Amino acid sequence: MNLPNVVSREEWLRARTDLLEKEKEVTRARDVIAEERRKLPMVKVEKDYRFEGPNGTVTLLDLFEGRRQLIVRHFMFAPDGEEGCIGCSMQADSVGELSHLWARDTTFVMVARAPLAKIDPFKARMGWKMPWYSSFGSEFNYDYEVTTEMGESPGVSTFFRDGDEVFHTYSIYDRGGDIFKSFYNYLDITHMGRREEELEHPWDWWRHKDRYDDENAAVAGANWWNGTRFKA
Repeated sequence: MNLPNVVSREEWLRARTDLLEKEKEVTRARDVIAEERRKLPMVKVEKDYRFEGPNGTVTLLDLFEGRRQLIVRHFMFAPDGEEGCIGCSMQADSVGELSHLWARDTTFVMVARAPLAKIDPFKARMGWKMPWYSSFGSEFNYDYEVTTEMGESPGVSTFFRDGDEVFHTYSIYDRGGDIFKSFYNYLDITHMGRREEELEHPWDWWRHKDRYDDENAAVAGANWWNGTRFKA
């Protein structure tokens, strides 16, 4: 491993201050993009999508739980799968306390095509408390480009409610989903960083959180086909 130069505290502060100016440029650029994202047009949702939840069949409007905004994590868990996607699971682990979103009139849910009979045991195994619904038998996943004839893809979509009318405002896929893995943000400020350049594929180190000590645990692998138009 090539270690950084060892310098005095004063030299480090000068170098750190120089880098800070570049970091501020990135922060300002992200603010500009966020503002432009909020100005995107939106599309009225005309279809009557149905989902299965712990209390029975619900609509897309029901998923809002009375709030104005809805964030949907498109979770890769196909009807014939035995457990959820490792990468999606890592993002779900990063969600944290939902009350902070609720305080801003926003609901977070996860949606997968697997039936509840498969979702519920996996959710319990992972220890997740966030709402999770099955879109099995619905066109929802296909319409939002996370299921194709080639399989499942990960993504996040946002919706806005005006009365009883629902509008699709944004979707993000692929590398754009890195922002939802909070551990990456922490690793990126360390000296060694993600260390993914040492691997054949960046995802080769991923595991379900209860499988890191299992030498025979399956790795994430490139087992999805992402045919979305908005890959980042």
